[in-house]
Amino acid sequence: MLILPIKKKWFDMIKSGEKKEEYREIKPYYDTRIGNALLGFPLQFCSKELVERKMKKETIEVLFRNGYGIDAPEIWCRCRLRIGQGKEEWGAEPGKEYYILEILEVLKWQIKSLKKYWAMYLLRI
Repeated sequence: MLILPIKKKWFDMIKSGEKKEEYREIKPYYDTRIGNALLGFPLQFCSKELVERKMKKETIEVLFRNGYGIDAPEIWCRCRLRIGQGKEEWGAEPGKEYYILEILEVLKWQIKSLKKYWAMYLLRI
């Protein structure tokens, strides 16, 4: 599973079904994170053929979080990974290559409430 923060605008578009792709820059940070989710180890340790084969066959679960707090809204999605150019209306820069997480299915979304956590904490005291 891959956990990624996402801006509210994109979060809401994914939740509504309007946005079908999320983009991440191709750089070592995401080579490691995406590789671990897809293969179990960073992409830089794999042959190009293995990575391409896995990207065509495998899907990964991605948890998109709108923020970093304990009560940040979340969307669980099943995604397929590919590399390519994204759509400008979904946040991609023209002519730039990205890791593209194609959203195949929204599995679940939830908005957590801090009130619930505070109540649980206070009941323990």
